[in-house]
Amino acid sequence: MAAKKEILLNAFNMNCVGHINHGLWTHPRDESLHYNTIEHWTGIARTLERGLFDGLFIADIVGVYDVYQGNVDVTLRESIQLPVNDPMLLISAMAAVTRNLGFGVTVNLGYELPYLLARRFSTLDHLTRGRIGWNIVTGYLDSAARAMGLSEQLPHDERYERADEFLDVLYQLWEGSWEEGAVRRDKAARVFADPARVHAVHHHGRYYQVDGYHLAEPSPQRTPVLFQAGSSGRGQRFAGRHAECVFISPPNKASAKKSVASLREQLVAAGRRPDDVKVFVGASAVTAPTERQAREKFEDYKRHASRDAGLAHFSASTGIDFSRYDLDAPIRYGATNAIESATRTAEQHGWTRRQLLELFELGGRYPAIVGDPSRVADELQSWVDETGVDGFNLSRTVVPESYEDFVDLVVPELQQRGVYKTAYAPGTLRRKLFGEGDHLPERHARAQFRRPAERKAAEATNDRKVEREILGK
Repeated sequence: MAAKKEILLNAFNMNCVGHINHGLWTHPRDESLHYNTIEHWTGIARTLERGLFDGLFIADIVGVYDVYQGNVDVTLRESIQLPVNDPMLLISAMAAVTRNLGFGVTVNLGYELPYLLARRFSTLDHLTRGRIGWNIVTGYLDSAARAMGLSEQLPHDERYERADEFLDVLYQLWEGSWEEGAVRRDKAARVFADPARVHAVHHHGRYYQVDGYHLAEPSPQRTPVLFQAGSSGRGQRFAGRHAECVFISPPNKASAKKSVASLREQLVAAGRRPDDVKVFVGASAVTAPTERQAREKFEDYKRHASRDAGLAHFSASTGIDFSRYDLDAPIRYGATNAIESATRTAEQHGWTRRQLLELFELGGRYPAIVGDPSRVADELQSWVDETGVDGFNLSRTVVPESYEDFVDLVVPELQQRGVYKTAYAPGTLRRKLFGEGDHLPERHARAQFRRPAERKAAEATNDRKVEREILGK
């Protein structure tokens, strides 16, 4: 009998008042208004670690949602990811009050320089002792481009072309600038680092020019765990080359299964294993000790949710101003420069404005799993068994009770079924997720940027691992 697949869990959040399920900040028990305090975030981190969550996945944008009605009025009234503070500055505080919780932080590479971003992530990897991941995004908001002094964004596919080169520069800095053993910390010999083992990076490409040494010594993971959320064809090819964790937000299980299968094919085409990426699907959960209590809680939440805010958010995601359409009028879905997969999904379903508003009954676009712990666990297992996903990014509803309810009620149910861990595995975030090493595996294409001696050592370690597996059979 095959062992049951262990479900992975991230909490999905953002350094703002309203994230995915809009309007719930008005609920009397919601504490999202305290998003700009340290105590708010350290409290969430402690709760998630108590529930053995694998990570806190923090979204981010660097523009505003101004497509709906052609302005930011609804965005400001409902606080639709505005105001939004820097997510990276939260990590150190939360890491200080936890020991195992991972952190996936979103950074849009379109408005960053690889040389300095490499140092910021290395710093966080040191301070978290190897618990940092990077959610790589290429951007989709024209408002962000204008705010950064550009007339418009690069075209969708070209954004990924630039991202490929950005990653190449980062791999050279993280993987190749400092050799293993370069840092000696030898007080007696007055040698902190061996100059012969530290190398300058010389990169002259289409988008980036870098001549310099990585400013940080090698961190526990060197390269942070790489998250990615693109579901377009070009986005999946990017994921096939780079990603270790992929976040998808399909409308149903059939669509999820198709996305997962396509992604696994991209991994094989890139010379990697089909299971080299963990796939997380977005979901919301509303639970209580009994089915009746869960339904009553869900109805209570819905009274505070804002469907209109959900539609305004979706307008920004697709680049389509849905306010211009009557409730049942057909919507002209065409090519936009926003999130290609979101627009394609809406077009395939032929969603009208009325249907979209119905979908956003909890203020957001993710499916809501409502019920007692057994029902919620059944549905989570069903998604894993029927689609091939590895886990979930659970978006918040009413904070902090949505996290506390899940930890206190659903986690024990999952553990009892043998599909959720009862203790954290040791080591870095990468080691916890994959059960292998702290660094990118040798089969990851970007391991080529390691120095030859390091590649040889990594290959020897892998050979020993394979030999142990053979002898253990």
